[in-house]
Amino acid sequence: MWKAFGLTMMYSSLWSLQRLLWMIILLLFSCHFLHAFYLPGVAPRDFQTGDSLHVKVNKLSSTKTQLPYDYYFLGYCKPPKVSNSAENLGEVLRGDRIENSIYTFKMRETESCKVACRIKLDAVSAKNFKDKIDDDYRVNMILDNLPVAVPRRKLDGSGEKVYERGFQVGFKGRFAGRKEKSYFMNNHLNFKVMYHEDLETGTARVVGFEVIPLSFNHDYKKWDEQNTKLTTYKPGKPTLFRTNSVPQEIIADKELVFTYDVSFESSDIRWASRWDSYLHMNGDQIHWFSIINSLMIVLFLSGIVAMIILRTIYRDIANYNQLEQDEAQEETGWKFIHGDVFRPPENSSLLCVHVGTGIQVLGMSLVTMIFALLGFLSPSNRGGLMTAMVLLWVFMGLFAGYSSARLYKMFKGTDWKKMSLQTAFMFPAFLFAIFFVLNALIWGEKSSGAVPFGTMFVLVLLWFGISVPLVFLGSFLGYRKPAVEDPVKTNKIPRLIPLQPWYMNPLFTTLFGGILPYGAVFIELFFVLTSIWLYQFYYIFGFLFIVFTILIVTCAEITIVLAYFQLCSEDYRWWWRAYLTSGSSALYLFLYSIYYFCAKLEISKLVSGILYFGYMLIWAYAFFVLTGTIGFLACLWFVRKIYSAVKID
Repeated sequence: MWKAFGLTMMYSSLWSLQRLLWMIILLLFSCHFLHAFYLPGVAPRDFQTGDSLHVKVNKLSSTKTQLPYDYYFLGYCKPPKVSNSAENLGEVLRGDRIENSIYTFKMRETESCKVACRIKLDAVSAKNFKDKIDDDYRVNMILDNLPVAVPRRKLDGSGEKVYERGFQVGFKGRFAGRKEKSYFMNNHLNFKVMYHEDLETGTARVVGFEVIPLSFNHDYKKWDEQNTKLTTYKPGKPTLFRTNSVPQEIIADKELVFTYDVSFESSDIRWASRWDSYLHMNGDQIHWFSIINSLMIVLFLSGIVAMIILRTIYRDIANYNQLEQDEAQEETGWKFIHGDVFRPPENSSLLCVHVGTGIQVLGMSLVTMIFALLGFLSPSNRGGLMTAMVLLWVFMGLFAGYSSARLYKMFKGTDWKKMSLQTAFMFPAFLFAIFFVLNALIWGEKSSGAVPFGTMFVLVLLWFGISVPLVFLGSFLGYRKPAVEDPVKTNKIPRLIPLQPWYMNPLFTTLFGGILPYGAVFIELFFVLTSIWLYQFYYIFGFLFIVFTILIVTCAEITIVLAYFQLCSEDYRWWWRAYLTSGSSALYLFLYSIYYFCAKLEISKLVSGILYFGYMLIWAYAFFVLTGTIGFLACLWFVRKIYSAVKID
């Protein structure tokens, strides 16, 4: 009686603890997502004529080094007090450092060659400017949540305007007959703010933010903090200087003057469409080609699977189930190994861990894409995508633990706590170890991309405080469920596997199986890599979702086809083979990343190269567990289906 009472109290306590944990999870989930999605500045703002517009500065970025730096790292003019804007987790992980600046406009009030400040460069500051010009660093600014862009015209003769993200710190060139190239700074910014006016209220909303950077060697007779008169400027004509004006060369211990123009232009673009110009890409035809290419692969595989299921397997099952069949007739093909096909594989706990991790990645990817399709993760919401991925990964630990425990119990495993511990730590530990090493290298370069200690502590807290308990909770719930019964009984003594033909070699079939899933996504992979490593905006989540769906179908079908051929060859060791068949597509992804590094990027620094391949290794491993899990689950369903359809004596 006391034992029963104790068990009742224990389950009651666990249930109460579970409800409390879910309440805390939902609260944290809501708070994080509200902070991630609805940051200040995302909602439209109406400005009256004369209202102040404050320009914020963001990181200095370069596609050559992939190492962002704080805007004031170069010693640009600072306001009296530098303050950081509210940043979410995703912004910090991306290296964004959004701060206030000295640039302030008045709505619809044009200003010409307004003096911003003057600075005097020491030897270290001058060297920093030259180094950043060598590495093609660009300055990023923000006005009303719109990034500054440099307008360009296409060279194809259409004259269509396109945008470049941010403007260059400076440039190199020969001057005054010198043999060596000199370094010049873009110290004059010609801003253009485009606005859409509401005729009823008279207010206006900012719908565009352009800049043309220029370099001028300013001169003045007397410096006045409030009203300095430049001798290199002709009043009344914005950005019109003497014809013999020279650019501002970067020389140590020389004074530099920063100036800017600002003009306002009315636009028909509405606030809801103001990001269209920034997101415009000339790749729609290529994307449709990617979709058509992937669909052709899926249709080809679907035809093969349909032929196998509707003809071959149907005929096999009909023959196997004929009651008039001679009892002495020997069984052949995949039915012959019915007593071994559900024999647990070697390292079954490791397979369970990988399947659970794959479920976690799959759930995170699907929910993230759904949020992106609904518009919550648009590029206007800085850091929202990264924040959503981190938080969804944490909360999907519940499904990782549940699925791995269910599979582990089907394999008749007993030490579910050890298996749950591996599920909670294996992939995150691999990811965190690489991330920690890369972060140390970035910190050694004094880059703003280094994750601060406080953010690192938050990540560890999310891992140990939420993800790990959720994995154990999922494992506890999954292991309490009754074990999944196999359709047929397993023999005590395993059969000998006959000699396999060369084309059924595990290495050959595994490498072949990964080609088609990779082929279904490699074109879209180019755009994803471009958006990450070349700082382009990625917004076509509709295409990405379609390609992701095609990837799921392709992984499932190619694994089923190859597993059927394997079983027909009387080889029952299909568990790991099914996982590795579609999972091998990650190998092709990593090989493509090497090609992309050599062909598309201009990275020359060792740290930048290590940073690139470190993150791509994480990507490849995540892609491996994702595609491997999809193929394994599809194959598990297929094998159980065909063996439950035949009559076994």
